[in-house]
Amino acid sequence: MEPLYTAHATSSGAGRDGHVATDDGLVDLHLAVQKELGGPGGKANPEQLFAAGYAACFHSALQAVARASKVDLGDSAVTAVVGIGKAGEGFGLSAALEVAAPGAPRAAAEELVAKAHRVCPYSNATRGNIDVEVKVVTAADD
Repeated sequence: MEPLYTAHATSSGAGRDGHVATDDGLVDLHLAVQKELGGPGGKANPEQLFAAGYAACFHSALQAVARASKVDLGDSAVTAVVGIGKAGEGFGLSAALEVAAPGAPRAAAEELVAKAHRVCPYSNATRGNIDVEVKVVTAADD
């Protein structure tokens, strides 16, 4: 694959209890270990950054496939939930995506979400590596 864009981020300090910044200065965050993992919490953590990136990327993929299919999603949104827990001797991640597509009929929304899951770079990177649950919510579900 020939990259069309390359991001550069550097972690310094104590990793999860340190600092992360991109070379262009757009991301510049102090991190803290979550309380659930024995840290002080109160600052951003890698799982939040991953969840934000996955939600935004999947939402873009969903909107692209919806435009190509000429389907109106309405005021769509994607929420990503990323968990971390013990896996063998180390740690592993889990992910869940909740896709709100209030403007689309359920069958159309589910088809578009399946297509988005095939083309989203985050979905492709996680496929076969971590479990990703995908749930579709439409206006009929309210």
